[in-house]
This record gives sequence, structure tokens and C-alpha cells, in this order.
Amino acid sequence: MAETKSGPITIKKYANRRLYNTATSSYVTLDHLCQMVKENTDFVVYDAKSGDDITRSVLTQIIVEEESKGQNLLPISFLRQLIGFYGDSLGGLVPRYLEHSMQSFSRNEEQMRSLMQNALGGMFPLSNLDELNKQNMAFFENAMKIFSPFYGADGSPQQPGSEGGDLPRPTLRPNPDPSIEELKSKLNDMQSQLDNLTGRKPR
Repeated sequence: MAETKSGPITIKKYANRRLYNTATSSYVTLDHLCQMVKENTDFVVYDAKSGDDITRSVLTQIIVEEESKGQNLLPISFLRQLIGFYGDSLGGLVPRYLEHSMQSFSRNEEQMRSLMQNALGGMFPLSNLDELNKQNMAFFENAMKIFSPFYGADGSPQQPGSEGGDLPRPTLRPNPDPSIEELKSKLNDMQSQLDNLTGRKPR
């Protein structure tokens, strides 16, 4: 995100749930903060009473608000799998992997916009855009499955050896405390999938 010369803008949240933008000396709403995110305006949110950094929870609130408006970007299967990793031994790897996958998705953004414009102009069939969207969505929906091969497409547990998901998944021993070698193997598998989706040559 872009930063101002003096650093991120400070937003204070008061007990009455009102949000105060210290840069503009005015109260703002979650919609305002959502627009700031889209404009790459960096900000941090502090609890006005305790001084705690509550940026993460406020950003989560924005996502909940946007999802409630009808444009659902988070598949139910993905949400179930994500919840399942809270408290899991692999939970610490999830933020890094999701950040990496979102960066990969963003790198395809211009290509996707170009395909959409061309499709609407009648220059290329919609199938090109559909295929790219399917690849990216498949990547996100299978992100959690790479970590845990014992979850099905609907987020429910599966027995080892059962079929679940479109992408091949590494074979793991049902060990609650995976070894370092197993973790390295899974990370390598994830990198291979990223390379395939972004068109980069394998390292």
C-alpha cells in the first residue's frame, strides 16, 4: 500500500464504534476505509481507549460488510478449510501462503482486465477469460488442500487415499506434527503450482 510522507494515516475507533480519521479531522465509515484500501491509501486503526492496534479486525469487518452486499469472493469450501487451520500445527504457514497466492493473482490482474475488455469488444471469445478465472479460482480453492490432504472439497475430513479436489495432492502421513522434510516437500509443491499458474519456468 502507498504511504503518506509522514507514514500511514491514523484512524481511531471509539467505544461508540465511530471511526475518526486524524488526517482529515473527520469521522468516517467502513465504506470510507474500504475506498481507501482500493486507492492504496495506507492506514492503521487504533482503539481510542486502549491504544491497541485493531487494524486486522477492522479490515475483517470490511470484508464481512462487502460479502453481505452480495458479491461473494470467498467460496464456502475455502472458508471451512481456513477455519479448520486455526489451532492446527500448520496454521503458521497459512498467512505466508495466502499472501504469496494473492500476489500471484494480482500479477495476473492486468491480463484479466485486458481479456475482459477484448471479450466485450468482440475481439476474443469469453473462453480465454473464463479459463484464466478458472485457473485462479481453482488455485485459491485448493490452497488449503495442499496443506491438508485429509479435507474434501466441502471442507469435511476424508480418509487417506480417498479422492477430493481437482489438483493432485502430496501424500502425507497422518501425523499431527509433520517433519521438516514433509513441510519442505509441501512448500515445493505449492511453488510448482504457482509457477504453472503464472507461466514461470520452474526453479
